[in-house]
Formats: sequence, C-alpha cells, structure tokens
Amino acid sequence: MKEITTAKSLTPCANHLLKQLQEEFRVIGEYLPLAIGIDKQLLESWPEVNRRQLRTALGKHTHSVRYLKSMQAATHRFNLDGIAVGEVNEEQRVWASQNLLERLKRHSRNHQIAQVKKDQAENDLLIERERLRKLHELVGRFSLK
Repeated sequence: MKEITTAKSLTPCANHLLKQLQEEFRVIGEYLPLAIGIDKQLLESWPEVNRRQLRTALGKHTHSVRYLKSMQAATHRFNLDGIAVGEVNEEQRVWASQNLLERLKRHSRNHQIAQVKKDQAENDLLIERERLRKLHELVGRFSLK
C-alpha cells in the first residue's frame, strides 16, 4: 500500500486525499458503487487518515457526476477489493438520477445567469461606445479650431 500523508504531517485536504484513494483503490478510481460503510474499511486499511477528511473526500466522490452516473445503472456495490458485497436497489438508482437532474438544472440555471450577465455587459459596452461616439462628435462640432 502507498504511504499516505498523515494528520501529523502536512494534513492533506480532502481533494488530495480523494486523489490518493482513487490511485490506491480501483473501485474508487473507476467510480464503482461503493459498499455501505466503506469508510470503516478504509479506516482499517489506513488508520492514520483523519476521519473527517476521509468522510469529506468520500462525500465529494459519491456526489460527483461520474459516481452518480455509475449508480444510475449499477446493480451491485463493491468493497475495496473490488468484490460485490451488496446490491444497488431501485430507490438508490432513483436518488442518483434525481441528484444528476438537480445538478444539471443548477448548472443550466447558472449558465443562463452567466449568459444574461454577459449579454448585459456587452449591451452596456455598446451603450458606452455610442455615448462616447456622440460626445466625440459634439466635441468636434463645437471645439475651437
């Protein structure tokens, strides 16, 4: 097993820990549905890991788009050794689908808001350019030559 940065030294952030987990464990790296209670199995394998960071890392992983997509079609959950140890039931697949749909809606809404802001900024820029053009025209008409 690879050595993990411990809480005593340079405490890794959850993203760094997640990257280590993805490299070390195929089931995490391939976004396979994880067994219920996988955090306990991970803590047994890596007792030096900070429990809070582990849970945060696993939360990021299990709420990622790739993991949720995997859950939508999955029939089994896997332990760290890649062995099927449980089933993914219909309720869990529906939950994954709903989460993906909500994320898609949120992403779409954020994209629309960003587009409206961009359009407004472009419109403001055009208005300002027109104002400056007219001002320059007036200055040209009334300036002393």
